[in-house]
Amino acid sequence: MLDEITAFIFYLHNIKKTSGNTELSYKRDLCKFMAFMQERGITDIGHISQEDLKAYIRYLHERNFAASTVSRNIASIKALYQYLREEGQIEENIARELKAPRIEKKRPEILTMEEVARLLEQPSGNSDKEIRDRAMLELLYATGIRVTELISLQVRDVNLQRNRIVCRDSHKERLVPFGEAARAALVRYLEEARDSMVPGHGEETLFVNCSGQPMSRQGFWKLVKHYARKAGIEADITPHTLRHSFAAHLVENGADLRSVQIMLGHSDISTTQIYANIGQDHIERVYAKAHPRG
Repeated sequence: MLDEITAFIFYLHNIKKTSGNTELSYKRDLCKFMAFMQERGITDIGHISQEDLKAYIRYLHERNFAASTVSRNIASIKALYQYLREEGQIEENIARELKAPRIEKKRPEILTMEEVARLLEQPSGNSDKEIRDRAMLELLYATGIRVTELISLQVRDVNLQRNRIVCRDSHKERLVPFGEAARAALVRYLEEARDSMVPGHGEETLFVNCSGQPMSRQGFWKLVKHYARKAGIEADITPHTLRHSFAAHLVENGADLRSVQIMLGHSDISTTQIYANIGQDHIERVYAKAHPRG
């Protein structure tokens, strides 16, 4: 079974050109699926029955995995079986009829503009670390990019003359603008802090840790939590909260959804639509509060 999973991941990487994160997600889900089948004495994927598949889904539910996790695992299994059927390695796609659980879309956590301002003001010192932290937070809120994109930025990806950055993944790139506040923070970081944080001149990653190595997701996650506490923000925010806030604030202030979709890198505008709904909620709250007969 491992050979089939390995070939499928190879196909995703070389033919479908999926992102590294997507490939890791598929591999993790399918290896868990394989381990379950091996515990049932099944090592050949051709010997798995529909009842075995249903037993695995029951197993996930019994372990109280979130509906979104169960749904993702089902999608991974169905994708594997579809690939194997197209490759002629199995005669029947028995995963085709698997049903994903209903997932209730949660409203994303959004900071108010005042909360964002407080958060961004926290790294106000003159140390290299605080200068870097301010630049990272300002750029994240100014662009709405993903954390992975933020920590993967190279120095060459920043255009200070045009106030924009280049975001890349495995098969595409997009240009995202940023404002003067982010530009000022970036200029200060590049001119006053980065060179002293990077031993030598071989590191091209824009944001580095105190050892001169690329900043990690975990390191930045802790950074955001630290400054949120300092700012007195009670919500349990993550770096992704700034991405949500960026999008919601743009829409609230009149940006069209298509432009926000492009900046966020969403492939489907329906994903971006949630921010329009949040904006409408805000309008209704303002009306109820301000109208004399609201």
